[in-house]
Amino acid sequence: MLDNDRRTDEASECPWQKQRLTVERVADAELPTRFGKFRIAGYRSLTSDEEFVVIYMGEMQADVPTLVRIHSQCLTGDVFGSLKCDCGPQLHEAMERIHAAGNGAIVYQQQEGRGIGILNKIRAYSLQDDGADTVEANEQLGFAVDLRNYRQCAEILFDMGLCKVRVMSNNPEKLKALEEAGLRVVERVPIKVHTEKPAAHYIQTKKEKMGHLL
Repeated sequence: MLDNDRRTDEASECPWQKQRLTVERVADAELPTRFGKFRIAGYRSLTSDEEFVVIYMGEMQADVPTLVRIHSQCLTGDVFGSLKCDCGPQLHEAMERIHAAGNGAIVYQQQEGRGIGILNKIRAYSLQDDGADTVEANEQLGFAVDLRNYRQCAEILFDMGLCKVRVMSNNPEKLKALEEAGLRVVERVPIKVHTEKPAAHYIQTKKEKMGHLL
């Protein structure tokens, strides 16, 4: 369990200690997985109906650069093993790295399809079947390329006692957003995984149109 008193002391120099957090932790439990023994905590937003999950391992210390990942929900990849993306393999790789390091955290953000929701994501898949790429499909549906917001994800990491982080991500915009929220990103840790042929166009589009470092 997180030690709230110790957490406050260690995080005293973090910017968020001077501001009111807009998330709250509501539950915490053990989570044994095939990647090791984690803990799982549930958070809810105080400004919307959004809920978050964070899995973590080891001691959370503000002054120790800690491995973290902000992972956006991908039902098709994380649960059903879709080969159209790299989401599931990236999640599993992050869990393996945290287990190897002995500590770290993954915030699981429920912003499916870069924020458009699962039903619209399936509509986007249909457009991709007809030749659109992942960016074009969102735009054809009337959405921005990426609607995600990471501010409350950063708040969750602050609430857990973290301040200096090593972020497992290939998305420079995500790192920028976390820094703007107040986290001290000391390192970007590339997270490259094996993908199958059906994901090739998706990966290429993320690199060429979204600036991902792949």
